[in-house]
Amino acid sequence: MKYKLLVLDLDGTLTNSKKVITEHTRTTLIEAQKRGLKIVLASGRPTYGVVPLANQLELDKYEGYILSYNGGEIIDWKTGEMMYKNLLDPEVLPYLYQCAKDNNFAIVSYENEYVLTEHPDDEYVLKEALLNVMKIKKVDNFLKAINHPIAKCLIVGDPTRLAVLEKEMYDHLKDRMGVFRSEPYFLELVPKGIDKARSLSVLLKEINMKKEEMIAVGDGFNDLSMIQYAGLGVAMANAQPVVRENADYITLSNDEDGVATVVEKFILA
Repeated sequence: MKYKLLVLDLDGTLTNSKKVITEHTRTTLIEAQKRGLKIVLASGRPTYGVVPLANQLELDKYEGYILSYNGGEIIDWKTGEMMYKNLLDPEVLPYLYQCAKDNNFAIVSYENEYVLTEHPDDEYVLKEALLNVMKIKKVDNFLKAINHPIAKCLIVGDPTRLAVLEKEMYDHLKDRMGVFRSEPYFLELVPKGIDKARSLSVLLKEINMKKEEMIAVGDGFNDLSMIQYAGLGVAMANAQPVVRENADYITLSNDEDGVATVVEKFILA
């Protein structure tokens, strides 16, 4: 087998527009794992939000990996071992909180199965909880509630106004941390240097594989680095234009079993 590792983004890639893995894609991925392929689920989601999909694909049985928070954590899903972790500097939290408060946006972070926020009824907070199949926990004071190490915060709100805040925060924080939007209404706030490709390079070293043996499939801006890095970089038909331009191969859309098509063409064939 030329390709030994398959790295999959989740939303817009592995899952269809209903946020589920189709049965055809699931069975195709199970068959590929039976033949020795290792799978990495690489997402901006918190770890808890990746777990249901990892279990559907039986990553614990076939020695797969979860790469969550856009590369902030890597977990060996068979053993449960935390292989890599990159956390936010707690000193920057008051600034993040104040930016959200001054602009009347909700800010969230995560603890186990909970999305923590002062604004549990905010429409974009509800989107984030639904996307990750997590519960919302209302906190009276966000800063006091974050008394544990965290891998990211998220500021959510109206896309037009959020774009203005993104530029302001990026200019202020670019030397200290990452500031970017994963969706028009989601502003990701992560440790400096968080990047799917960078984290995958750590994983490859740990499992003694080369990037030439890796296929990476994605659709969004945060997938660009891993698509450029992989031996075979694949964009979904529904991917952002810049992602398609930088891919080695463009597969079908996430509503047409595009991931299964890649596996059938490059692995099972």
